[in-house]
Amino acid sequence: MRISNINTYYEYPGDSSFAQRCAEYRDLTLASPADGPFTELIRLIEARMPDRNLLLDAAQGVEDRIDGSGLLLHGIIAVLGRFPEPADAGRDLIDVEVRERLRDSVLGFRYWPDEPGGDTLCSWIESSQIAFAAAAYLAGQLFPEDRFGNTGRTGREQMNRFRPRVERWLDLRFRTGFSEWLSGQPYDESLAALLNLIEFAHDPKLVRAATMVADTVLLDVVLNHFRGVFGCTHGRTVDCRPGPGAYERMGSTIRLVAGTNRYRVGDPGASLLSVSTRYKVPAVLAAIAADAERPEVENRQRMGIRVDEADQWGLGFRSLEDGIVFLGLGACLHERTVGLTLRVLDEYRLWDHPFFAPLRRRRALIALARGLGLLRPLVRRLEKRLTSTAREEVNAYTYRTPDYMLSCAQDYRSGYGADAQHLWQATLGPDAKVFLAPPGGRDERFEVLGDAEAILPRAVQYKNVVICHVRGEPSVWFAGAAFDEIEDVPGWLCARRGSGYLALWAQRPWQQQAGDGWEPGHITVPGASAILICVCGREVTHGSFESFVRAMAGAPVEVSGRGSRERVEIDLAPHGRISLGRRGPLTVGGWQMPITSHVHGSPYPAVEGYRRYDNPYVGAEFPANAVRIRCADEMLALNWRDQSRSASSFL
Repeated sequence: MRISNINTYYEYPGDSSFAQRCAEYRDLTLASPADGPFTELIRLIEARMPDRNLLLDAAQGVEDRIDGSGLLLHGIIAVLGRFPEPADAGRDLIDVEVRERLRDSVLGFRYWPDEPGGDTLCSWIESSQIAFAAAAYLAGQLFPEDRFGNTGRTGREQMNRFRPRVERWLDLRFRTGFSEWLSGQPYDESLAALLNLIEFAHDPKLVRAATMVADTVLLDVVLNHFRGVFGCTHGRTVDCRPGPGAYERMGSTIRLVAGTNRYRVGDPGASLLSVSTRYKVPAVLAAIAADAERPEVENRQRMGIRVDEADQWGLGFRSLEDGIVFLGLGACLHERTVGLTLRVLDEYRLWDHPFFAPLRRRRALIALARGLGLLRPLVRRLEKRLTSTAREEVNAYTYRTPDYMLSCAQDYRSGYGADAQHLWQATLGPDAKVFLAPPGGRDERFEVLGDAEAILPRAVQYKNVVICHVRGEPSVWFAGAAFDEIEDVPGWLCARRGSGYLALWAQRPWQQQAGDGWEPGHITVPGASAILICVCGREVTHGSFESFVRAMAGAPVEVSGRGSRERVEIDLAPHGRISLGRRGPLTVGGWQMPITSHVHGSPYPAVEGYRRYDNPYVGAEFPANAVRIRCADEMLALNWRDQSRSASSFL
């Protein structure tokens, strides 16, 4: 096999099978420089000598409790789980010192905020919760009679302690999805934890539940990718600076499952997937990914929960365990959770954690308001500012054609504080992407109050059109060099890649952004607020690029009203007049259209909130107790209530 040919970027699936791609990924790993415990796991599986220094570095990182410790733990657990100490030490590829350090790092770690000691890890984040809880459970299983130095619990006691946390996380994710919706790094971290549970957990019920949630993670990805790019709205964008699709965190996993994108050595989820012996990828997921020539796919997904509906999910406002769940949603300063949050900070000694620094600086004021019974009224009054990190229920819409994909978090918390939510994106190719820079995503701080200046815009999509009312100066990534043609006509910036087209309109002239360390291609609209319109098209429906540009240049755009009454209207074929204000309904062709509701019957009544999944391949209610997926001749049926999983075939 020629390694130099393995890592070509694929926009369309090739002829290779899943097994062949897994072998390619392992071969590429062996031929590449060592890069952490996941590359060394693959070397060990291929009977190669691992880099002992990298394994020692991983153990040191866990001992130091550095950022990323959750993934390091899963790399170490995978190594120890796949390669237990042999009876003949002379046959061990892991030397005695390294094995001892790996074991000690696992036994000495602080896995949960309620355990003794302190660190700067945000172990309550949704994806980190499963990473740490699953690691703690599996570590207890690996060393059932050993004592965990941080708590004094035995391994069996550790398993009993963490199993309910793992089960609750799995239950919420299957039924309601991720509050960190469709996000690369959180999905990769979660997938790694799930794959280790599947591979190593002895309890078949836990394995089955983890398997079904892993199926939904991969389903989310294949439903919302375009030519290998996970180019949809994201609940949390860790790094909002754009990079090529090849370097998105889920890129390697997409390459393995869908045959598109390219590999990146050392990715946790892809590394574990490429060597998994117990997780079988349902063939229907690859069939969906390969259905790229369907003229039109509309995918609606509802994910996350609302704090005000906490009781529906078995959550209350007194239990410290529930407090950690709310922290995972980012909803720690909601009117109904703030009292519980303060108890968590008190009981778990988290006041000195960097994430809560803004609260620590106001601790005396908080105590005074608490004592006077004014805390909840104060929080209620400042709700939009204080809940910037909250990721409550979202209705995500993705519209895909063979030539472009457009995706948006529909009307998501407009006017609330922002915390790197990636609300909409247009994707025409691996690098040909246009999106509104995530509000709050450029702030280096990661704190409970987020970026004080960042406000979520109102973004709404109707098929191939996104209208966005922005508060503050909008910054848009426009990857000009990635397009084949660019035309700047009055009011519009138009671009073509292949047979896909895109047009951007702004309320005032665009301005190239420079001098702030961002990659060339960021454009802004100076001013305290602005309206943006993004329209996608393709040759099949809009004719030549010249025709598309003429049509956009001739499309009348009218802005009326001021402040909260401001409204924009555009006349676009074939939809007619599309109108959206900073408040109020979306109208298309004179008809009021439901934005975040789905319709039973014709034409109404509409039920608020999308279904869990609603697209040509799968329809599932919210919350989901069953998910049935079908594409071509392949199917997958998941029933959460009876924990059953059946598929027509596997890759």
